[in-house]
Amino acid sequence: MEINKKIALGAISILAMFTLAACGSSSSKASSAATGSIIFGGDGAQGGFTQADFNPFDSANHRQGVNFMYEPLMVVNSIDGKATPFLATSEKTIDASTIEYTIRKGMKWSDGQPLTVQDVLYTFNLLKKNPALDTNGEWQNISSISTTSDTITFHLSSPNVPAITAIDNQFIIPEHIWKKISNPAKYLNSKPVVSGPYKLGTFNQNQYTLEKNNSYWDAKAIHVGTIKVPAAATTPQAVISAGMDWAYTYVNNVNKTWDKASQGKGKNVHWFPAGGIISLFPNLTKSPLNNLDFRKGLSEALNRDTVAKDAELGYVSSAPQTSLMPGFSQFKNDSIPNGGVVTQNTSAALANFKAAGYTMKNGKLVDSTGKQVSLSIELPSSYSDWLRGAQEIQTEYKAVGINVTLNTPSDATVYNTDMQNGNYDLIMGSVGGTGNVYSDYNAFLNSSFYAPAGKQAANNFERFKDSSTDAALNSLKSATTTAAQKAQVDKLQETVYDQLPVINVFYGGLWGLYSNKNFTGWPSESNPYAGAQTWTNQVLLVVQNLKKN
Repeated sequence: MEINKKIALGAISILAMFTLAACGSSSSKASSAATGSIIFGGDGAQGGFTQADFNPFDSANHRQGVNFMYEPLMVVNSIDGKATPFLATSEKTIDASTIEYTIRKGMKWSDGQPLTVQDVLYTFNLLKKNPALDTNGEWQNISSISTTSDTITFHLSSPNVPAITAIDNQFIIPEHIWKKISNPAKYLNSKPVVSGPYKLGTFNQNQYTLEKNNSYWDAKAIHVGTIKVPAAATTPQAVISAGMDWAYTYVNNVNKTWDKASQGKGKNVHWFPAGGIISLFPNLTKSPLNNLDFRKGLSEALNRDTVAKDAELGYVSSAPQTSLMPGFSQFKNDSIPNGGVVTQNTSAALANFKAAGYTMKNGKLVDSTGKQVSLSIELPSSYSDWLRGAQEIQTEYKAVGINVTLNTPSDATVYNTDMQNGNYDLIMGSVGGTGNVYSDYNAFLNSSFYAPAGKQAANNFERFKDSSTDAALNSLKSATTTAAQKAQVDKLQETVYDQLPVINVFYGGLWGLYSNKNFTGWPSESNPYAGAQTWTNQVLLVVQNLKKN
């Protein structure tokens, strides 16, 4: 199972008042230099490509090639939240309610028409007119937009620095094409006019190709001439047999399978960075999970290193109880012991269980009436790596006298519904990994998402409520200096560490597979300029970094 396959991609670093240097422009001589091709396993349409659907607003059906053809204002690295200019050369947080972008000059669409600030304005106005297209929720935050000849300024409805996230990541479309479309939500866009480094080449049921766009504003940075996208499953076996250069899949024994598939020549490499944190969500509406001492006992009873090793074969490590992702070390709260890492301490766990009213008797953890504590842990049966981790957790909780059963529905829809409705004891889920510290914490801590058990919640599935935490989130939302941001993130880390609204266990990996046979420059642990996801606009960062071998 590919855990965290589509962890929500995020957003920009919320550091304010910064300007990013523009990339160089291209020349026709440089743009013609790209040669060679790569095979991209990002679409995985096992039944074949039934239609050329390249509508950039259709997140459910569009081909992943959209991410190579359309550009946002900025591309954000989900690993550390840093932004790289694309259609915008810079962004500036005027204040917590006002964000200004300077649009790059001299750009063209692939049909030769100029790309200007008016295309950006048209795109956002189209979203306002057609809310079904606004999948990023732009107009939940925007009050109005103003422009000059080369700038566009977003005036937000309230102080909301993290709203830069959605604005940064919005694909921009050509007004001269889309203004003629009567129903943009249903438009297939089978012959896309684009701004990005690639345009659509051939398309058939078995494969489509992306060809270098020689009109691209930074064409000299693009060294791959053609991207081939086969309609093939991205199972480990399929990735190897197809000779893919770039794919995303969870691979058992990756060193002996994918890495060795290049006949030991070191051409195949992998990078599995942390893309989120796999956690146990306790149902805080149920006893004894609503008891903090009991949750502390659950946390201290775990050997997270063993769980991580069993679940992810040693690819990722155990996670700290602060919920801070590794790429955001500048926000680390140094007052929290051991960086938030909680080691197994059975005696401390039993002491906390006792404080909650439960004691060990004849190998069983029992309440005052002698009834053994029984809990279930829910997760989909198809999540094989999570399941291995849950089985180890079950063993470790049984060692402290808790009767644990695993509830593993075969239909992930059942799992999602139970999570949203609070129909569980403990449920395995994911936190973090958005690329934005505010979004990482807001999703599972903000009481505005609270819903009573039995009612559907959009987030905060464990149903946590704390007024001081809400205040910290609100302050972080308005913070425009690094110091002000860190002060609030420190508080949020303390909330997670001290109150255990979730019990963090191990990092969820991003399963990036790459081949150096033809091109080098892939993101890696030593050069983490982009995440390993194949389905986000971070692919634009990758193709700018690839060089002919």
